Amino acid sequence: MVQNVASFFRELEPADFYLLSGIEQGMRFSEWVQREQLPKYSSLTSEEVDYRLDRCMKHELIQRKTIQYEGYQLTFEGYDVLALRSFSERDTIEGVGSPLGVGKESDVYEAMSFQPLALKYHREGYTNFRAVDREREYTSDRNHVSWLYTARKAAEKEYEALESLYPDVSVPRPVDQNRHAIVMEKLDGAELSRARLESQQVVGVLDLVLEEMTGAYHEGYVHADMSEYNVFVDEDGITIFDWPQAVPTDHENSDELLARDLKNIYGYFRRKYPSETPESVDLGVLADDIVDDELESIRSYAEP
Repeated sequence: MVQNVASFFRELEPADFYLLSGIEQGMRFSEWVQREQLPKYSSLTSEEVDYRLDRCMKHELIQRKTIQYEGYQLTFEGYDVLALRSFSERDTIEGVGSPLGVGKESDVYEAMSFQPLALKYHREGYTNFRAVDREREYTSDRNHVSWLYTARKAAEKEYEALESLYPDVSVPRPVDQNRHAIVMEKLDGAELSRARLESQQVVGVLDLVLEEMTGAYHEGYVHADMSEYNVFVDEDGITIFDWPQAVPTDHENSDELLARDLKNIYGYFRRKYPSETPESVDLGVLADDIVDDELESIRSYAEP
């Protein structure tokens, strides 16, 4: 867990980070890095490598496997430490606080800084790498793809989308990115899935979501994973988050993904608020109007 990493982070010495960085470097070429290669990758002597291996194994920052050779790889905690060190050196954050959300593909924590921030660690590929490898395009052009690469590319892709969309679209303000981690604005409010909207709020909130999807489209992105779990609602409006699967609007499947996003978000409102959400909305017309920037209130799309 990240809190465990934060508890001993200051005890780690520069040479510990040399070893971790060396293993990270070696994992670009092999899932398990041979013990004999570690002095070269880490710029440490063989004796120093042995000492640092014991220290890092103790803190569960690396793991060992004996196959045809003695090999080592980073754990996600080890990768977390490397990202946390970079953020610390850049004065982005001062520490890690309580968890804000833990899921299958990411963990989000409160970040200690001069303002409320959130630290998001991408976890794609660590527990179900083969499935992620098939689904994510950024793994398709490499012969050897580690979970480090998959998680880092997800973070880079999400951060790029946030930088492109903010502030014209209501997304979390991006602050910094390193490896598989993103520092961004801490969101207030509640997930749409947990919010209890009053009857008179339902259409207004759905309209706000559609307006932000329209804005994102005209800034060049389709979210491609829209659901009630990726929208925050507060007294000031809504914020759309979780953008690692976003695709540019010139992507060959962007129209299909936009249609799927609309089906998902409209379907949620119909299931949870059937009396307040207009029936028989023509989602095809709605999608066309998002593309043409001619969006109207959701009520206007209901078939007579």
